[in-house]
Amino acid sequence: MLLALLQASADVMDAEANCAAIDAAAEAAAAAGAEILLTPELFPTGYAPRRVRAEVDPAGLPELHSKLAGIARRHRIGLVYSLPRVTGQGEWHISATLLDSEGTNLLTYDKVHLFGPEERAAFGPAAQPPTVVSLNGIPTSMVICYDVEFPESVRAAAVAGAELLLVPTALAHGYDDVPQVLLRARALESQLTIAYANHSGVEEGCRFLGGSVIAGPDGSLLAAAGEEPQLIYAKVDKDAAARARSDVPYLAERRPDLYRSWDS
Repeated sequence: MLLALLQASADVMDAEANCAAIDAAAEAAAAAGAEILLTPELFPTGYAPRRVRAEVDPAGLPELHSKLAGIARRHRIGLVYSLPRVTGQGEWHISATLLDSEGTNLLTYDKVHLFGPEERAAFGPAAQPPTVVSLNGIPTSMVICYDVEFPESVRAAAVAGAELLLVPTALAHGYDDVPQVLLRARALESQLTIAYANHSGVEEGCRFLGGSVIAGPDGSLLAAAGEEPQLIYAKVDKDAAARARSDVPYLAERRPDLYRSWDS
């Protein structure tokens, strides 16, 4: 499966412009033969947590979801995008949605680990673990941004059967070790492919790193972006995770009961 990853700069609170950027990327990715396009965290609204919370009307979110589903359906490509989600109890979460090429929702995930005072002021942390669905025959899961920096999050996805982990992110400049070192370590230790899509440029005074990466289950770097907006691609081998797990059976040889005794 060919995976496409969009690294771009969003226009804060201009969903029309940001959806147009996703539409153009989906068209280009589909023309290149990609089956799935991954986009950054909160890209349709721009990454500005306090403004998103203050200015997004929850009543308008279904229309935005529908517009993004239309992009996937029109270009016949799977799509991952991130938006705020408001629960029936009025709680706000940062969420990610995985659509298939028909625009059907396969998976929704809410961010568990919030980063910094801006996110914590605007959103609440979720509590549900990553779950797994089949994406074109590959067991696939999602986490969001800071979640991937916790080994427990990635391991939970892997133990649930994930062989591909899709990660919308919004990583600021200065945290180069996250995509360059940590992401490859996470892919290696849980033996799955990780795709990590970041913003680039400056939004609401925050300078983003760019540096999006796709890492294989052996820790190899399959694709990497610089600081500028771009589309990157990588071939996801559906047998790669199985080969890595057969070669060094980290998952099979875990001792979770022992680890729990250490925690106590």
